[in-house]
Amino acid sequence: MGLNEDNQTEKETLVNGDMVLNCEVKDDTGLNDFQKLPAEDSIGIPFVGINRFRVPLNFKIPGTEEIRNHDCTTSMYVNLKEGKTGINMSRLCKILNEESATAFVSYNFLDYILNRVKLELRDYPTEKEIKNANITIDFNYALKQKSLKSENWGWQYYQCQLESNVAAGEKPRHYLTVNYEYSSTCPCSLSMSKQYEKDYAAGETTEGNGIATAHSQRSGAKCKVEISEEGIKNNFWIEDLVAVLRTALPTETQSLVKRLDEQAFAILNGENPMFVEHASKRLHRALNQSKSIKDWVVSVEHWESLHSHNAAATIYKGIENGLDHRF
Repeated sequence: MGLNEDNQTEKETLVNGDMVLNCEVKDDTGLNDFQKLPAEDSIGIPFVGINRFRVPLNFKIPGTEEIRNHDCTTSMYVNLKEGKTGINMSRLCKILNEESATAFVSYNFLDYILNRVKLELRDYPTEKEIKNANITIDFNYALKQKSLKSENWGWQYYQCQLESNVAAGEKPRHYLTVNYEYSSTCPCSLSMSKQYEKDYAAGETTEGNGIATAHSQRSGAKCKVEISEEGIKNNFWIEDLVAVLRTALPTETQSLVKRLDEQAFAILNGENPMFVEHASKRLHRALNQSKSIKDWVVSVEHWESLHSHNAAATIYKGIENGLDHRF
């Protein structure tokens, strides 16, 4: 029998055979539970589960009793061991729905989700717990941002991701990703602009009107960190990582400005001219100083106002088997 005939025979067996039509394994309602049938192959799958599962999750604002709800998109995975046909994917949704109804998102919350997944994704209570489990939550997180000079404030939104995973015999590992937007003024352009203004004032050139503007652009740093044990103990959270990023790159874009704030922002940019290389090194220093961060990687991009292309860099801590350019 040829290869095509083999494939056709297998297809007919799965679709028309007794295994499907007369499944011997039933669920609690008496319906066929094909997913629980043993597989004839010996192929395991490292990650199988769900993604794009939308759920509203509650977040507690650190230092307050305020609870804020966010629309989140989640992914949840486990490993499928050899000899298994599939997993009960609805259990993943059910676990997250149940836990999020009465709790807010925290590292303890994520640990509890993973523990439930490892136990409840088993087919039978007598089986060993699932070896590997993973949950990822994507959401936009809003923080109040005070204006630079005026007595105003606005909402600054950060694209965030929480990722937690646990492997057999190991403690859960927690990762936090924040997308941070800032302004970058090109040092070379700034230098040449000031050189031109000086030459114009001295009468050495008559080109232009004596005023030159250095090119600046909105820029972004996508920062992923692994939280250390100390960080988990101290509940190092989104606000804390944003504070580290602001220390490294103080020219964060503003959510609400008056003229007073706009001038202050221009002065701030003048104090912090930077290439993408400067931004990367600033982040390296700031992230390495935090004891709450075990490991980190940052992808930096300056969306150039001068060029049609962007300036980009990736930098990471560089620990063994740690985060790297692949994120």
